[in-house]
Amino acid sequence: MSKALLTKFLERGVTRGRLEVIFADGNRKAFGTPSPGFPEIVLRLADDRVSRDILLDPRLGAAETFMDGRLVIEEGDILGLVTLLRANNAWDKGGDIGRPRPWRRLLNRISAAAEKVNNAVRSKRNVAHHYDIGNDFYALMLDNEHWQYSCAYWPSDDITLAEAQTAKLAHIAAKLALRPGDTVLDIGCGWGGMAIYLAQHYDVRVVGITLSEEQVALARQRVVEAGVADKVSIELVDYRDFAAAGRKFNRIVSVGMFEHVGQPQFEDFFHACANLLTDDGTMLLHTIGRMGSPGATDAFTRKYIFPGGYIPALSETVRASEKFRLIATDVETLRVHYGKTIRKWYANCIDNREAIVALYDERFFRMWMFYLAGAATVFEYGGMCNYQIQFARSRYALPLTRGYIEAEELRLLAG
Repeated sequence: MSKALLTKFLERGVTRGRLEVIFADGNRKAFGTPSPGFPEIVLRLADDRVSRDILLDPRLGAAETFMDGRLVIEEGDILGLVTLLRANNAWDKGGDIGRPRPWRRLLNRISAAAEKVNNAVRSKRNVAHHYDIGNDFYALMLDNEHWQYSCAYWPSDDITLAEAQTAKLAHIAAKLALRPGDTVLDIGCGWGGMAIYLAQHYDVRVVGITLSEEQVALARQRVVEAGVADKVSIELVDYRDFAAAGRKFNRIVSVGMFEHVGQPQFEDFFHACANLLTDDGTMLLHTIGRMGSPGATDAFTRKYIFPGGYIPALSETVRASEKFRLIATDVETLRVHYGKTIRKWYANCIDNREAIVALYDERFFRMWMFYLAGAATVFEYGGMCNYQIQFARSRYALPLTRGYIEAEELRLLAG
């Protein structure tokens, strides 16, 4: 029964490109037609239960059977397989658009309700699950200049990952409209790349905060090595504690952290940020986002990658910020940039496969590659993007036109 249902599912799901499946009983079935730009993949199901596991939850089932070596890719790789499936059903494929299905809205509400609490204790544990797996691992995957584990910015395709991350830092720095003597809070500072960049290019003082002990240790070391220890401090603290203590900053930047806040805590986040800013303060929020309406985190991501995480829609992000008189002064949607970034990370992991397996094991490597494959393709064909939202507390805090952003960005990159 599960074999027949999986066959019907793939007949509907793969029309362009070619997927050949070798079932556990030895039978082979081909789906789709070879098409330019679409991968050709051959996979083998090692036992009869693989079809059932995938049908019960396509993403989690496919991930776990792949991780366990029961879904075996004979020709191609996991990135090609996920690309093939997603490219055949692109989120923005065109055509007439119907109304949202009631059952889908209900499912999203139920899923969101299951993730209701993200207090400071649980938040730290969730961050540690992902970021405290070891700096040695991230050194194998990320750019070696800035250590940026977030979407790069690709003004052209003929640049390196490090250059694209430099372009991202300049793009964000320009939107901060920094002034000499400003104090900057970097919420979710990672390994210190943003804080170091700002301190190197501006007469500012930066406080970077994170809940990852691994990140704090290396970020502090990198700050010293960069020669900006007099301008940058890195602290292991929750942003809510800073707000409760009455700290104030002229600027706030947060890159790749908002995804970990959790939808029930959006208002708490923006309430804290509004009170952390001075009256003439400005904030730049860079986050993964949904291009459509609010949704729910899939089971694979919740279980293995970002427990407690939630990808926000633009509507619910802005709605939460509006309640605390934060003015959304500029909104930019980065559409394919993260797909390009993650494909570079994927290639780095492939190149360093032996080292990653030695650090962990083969199952971890396959889990991570499934994660990266899904992440890259959801930005290329699915409903994900990145939002950069600039906020201000005063309507007079920033220039009235946005030409200053491009001018400052060009100055930074020219230097």
